[in-house]
Amino acid sequence: MTTSVLPPVRGKLTENAPLAPLVWFKSGGAAQWLFEPKDVADLQQFLRELDPAVPVMALGLGSNLIVRDGGVPGVVVRLGKAFAKVGQVDEITLDCGGGASGILVSSTARDSGIAGLEFLRSIPGTVGGFCRMNGGAYGREVKDVLVTCDVVLRSGDLVTLPERDLNYTYRHSSLPEGAIVVAARFRGHPGDPEAIQAEMDRISAAREASQPLRSKTGGSTFKNPDGAKAWELVDKAGCRGLARGGAQVSEKHTNFLINTGSATSADIEGLGEEVRRRVRENSGVELEWEIQRVGKSS
Repeated sequence: MTTSVLPPVRGKLTENAPLAPLVWFKSGGAAQWLFEPKDVADLQQFLRELDPAVPVMALGLGSNLIVRDGGVPGVVVRLGKAFAKVGQVDEITLDCGGGASGILVSSTARDSGIAGLEFLRSIPGTVGGFCRMNGGAYGREVKDVLVTCDVVLRSGDLVTLPERDLNYTYRHSSLPEGAIVVAARFRGHPGDPEAIQAEMDRISAAREASQPLRSKTGGSTFKNPDGAKAWELVDKAGCRGLARGGAQVSEKHTNFLINTGSATSADIEGLGEEVRRRVRENSGVELEWEIQRVGKSS
C-alpha cells in the first residue's frame, strides 16, 4: 500500500511510523501508516475513500496497549489537539473531544462544579479509548456517566449513539472494529469544586500508593474475574516479581506488568501468558487480558 492508493488528507499521514514512543510500554513496532486527522470531516472522508480491506485502529494515549514487535498493518488513527477540547453543554454535562484525557475532563468538571466525574482522573487514557472499553475505577464506570457519543464508523459515516446502544459490560462495548469515538457527552451532578478537588486528590493518592505509576507499564493487565481480584490470583500463584527478558510482574501491584528498560513486546506478552498459565494451574481461573494486544509478532 503506497501513498498513491491512499486517499488525500488535510491532516498528517506518516508511513512506517514508530509506535513505541506513543505507548506507555515503550516497546513494539511501527504503524504501516499513522494518520492524524485535521478534523472530523477529514477523518470521515479518508475512511470513506480508503479501501475497505485496509484495517483501521484508533490509538489514544497508548496506556492499555501492547503493540507487537512486527508492527501494525493498515492505518493507525491518532486524534490530536483538534479532538482534545472540553466544553460545557449545561450545568451538569460536558461535551468532550475523543482525544481529551481523563485528567482534562475531570479537571474541567471540577472547575464547572460538576461532581461524579472524579474517577476519570484515574483512567490513563482518552475519551475515545475509555468510551470503547467502558473504562472505570474506584467504583464507577463510563456507562454511569455517558449520555451519548459521536462515532465515525469504518465506512466514514458519523453517528451519534446513546449509552444504551453501546451494550456496555465490564471493560467492553459493542462498538465495531475500525469505529472511532470522536466526541462524547458526560453527565454528573452539581457539586462544590473544593469537595470535587478533594476527591480527585484522594483518588490520585490512592493510585500513587498502590500502582507503579513511574514505570513503563500498561495499566491493569487482566480483568477481574467474577467475585475475585486479578492481582490476588496472580500473587497467590507466586508471580510477584516474575520476569521474562526485560519484562517483570510489578512488585508493587501484581496486576501490572512493567518494562524494566529493555523489554520487547514479545517479552511483555509472553510474561502475561506465563502468568495466566500459572494462575490457571494454581486456582483454575482463566484470566482474561484487559490490555489490548495488536499487530504482528516479529
